[in-house]
Amino acid sequence: MTRTERLFKLMQALRIVPPPATAQALADRLDVTARTIYRDIDALRGLGAVIDGAAGFGYRLIEDAALPPLNFDEDELEALVLGLREVEEVGDSTLADAAQSALAKLRARLPQTQAHRLDHAVLSARRFTPLPQSGVDTARLRRATWEEKTIRFDYSDAEGRETSREVDPLSVVLMQSSLCLLAFCHLRGDFRAFRLDRMRGLDLTGASFRPRRAILLRECLAAMTCDTGQETA
Repeated sequence: MTRTERLFKLMQALRIVPPPATAQALADRLDVTARTIYRDIDALRGLGAVIDGAAGFGYRLIEDAALPPLNFDEDELEALVLGLREVEEVGDSTLADAAQSALAKLRARLPQTQAHRLDHAVLSARRFTPLPQSGVDTARLRRATWEEKTIRFDYSDAEGRETSREVDPLSVVLMQSSLCLLAFCHLRGDFRAFRLDRMRGLDLTGASFRPRRAILLRECLAAMTCDTGQETA
């Protein structure tokens, strides 16, 4: 890890670790020594970050020079918290960490009164019945979707019938009580929704359908408004 990368990660840790964050807690998170944390705190202060605290007491990020000022009204804050908390509950580990990081960045740049509302928002999201576990690497699936790459996987439908599918992935959505992939299925020649927990063996075919994803997704969503039974049969 380069020094620049380490300083960036330390700033992010200061946003996330409940203050006052001790040097040892920060060191454990970054897998470095406490002595390195002391040096890097001084470096960040020299770069303009306002960090309260000292060795032996812990640190608190007061003013984050890396982020621009932010201002939201009360309803906007509630909406942000609700959305990000829901992502923490239903997203894969990469997205859940990203949601936590985004909340920490918001908290770092809000006025104190609004930061308090962020921490004690009326709206939140909790799932006591977890979603079915995805049978494929969701982060890899999202990446293939963004890059508009055709994928291949094995799929088991509600009756247990298994097929091999080659599809153009369009979007991952929460439908009822499971995450589903909206896609154009080459086997069926039509749009389909595939439950992620019934997918296995995700592979890239090497083919690309760029730049058609946005157009195909609009067509898929339009078709879904007329027919809610989009899961494969």
